[in-house]
Amino acid sequence: MPRIRGASIEEHHELVWADLAEAVRQLLLERGYDEITMGHIAARAGLARNTLYNYAADKPALIRALTERASRPMRERVAAIAAQPATPAADRLARIVEAVLEASTDQALQPMFRPGSGPLVAEVPKGPDNPFTAVVSEVENVVREGITRGEFRDVGDVALTVELLSGAMRAGAEHIGREATAYAATVRSAQELILACLAPVQGRT
Repeated sequence: MPRIRGASIEEHHELVWADLAEAVRQLLLERGYDEITMGHIAARAGLARNTLYNYAADKPALIRALTERASRPMRERVAAIAAQPATPAADRLARIVEAVLEASTDQALQPMFRPGSGPLVAEVPKGPDNPFTAVVSEVENVVREGITRGEFRDVGDVALTVELLSGAMRAGAEHIGREATAYAATVRSAQELILACLAPVQGRT
């Protein structure tokens, strides 16, 4: 029977998931996603390969599970920020931008934001099972509230606008991944750019 780490089975599983996240991160720094096998991940995490299959049936399933787990704190933080109707929409949106870019520095999530991580991103499911879908939904709600209150201009298609603005967020995350010292400046620039795109046009009501 494998040795149990931690004070309980639950704590043991959390420690293993943390090891798996770090193993994937390290391997992605060394080789392309397609070159990484479940055997590589198990070896780097210090697990027997058959033990790894207790956590995920294959590599795509493992990536989905790791991303979902790692993104929970960000999703909870974004939801808490969005659920503050007394706070101006622009302030909430600026804080959401910061929350997402801060999450991009998390070692477990950072591979998702690395340049050239297309194959890795492709493993994350589309639709409601995507861990970032909840974040997008919260942003759309904040933008709609801002439009209703006259804080933002009427952009027409809110979903499309948020999708386009999310490109700026990803670009910011990739920049931070390349230059960690540029974190604060990148957050400010992303906030300014996104809020400028939503600002009311002068002279129009």
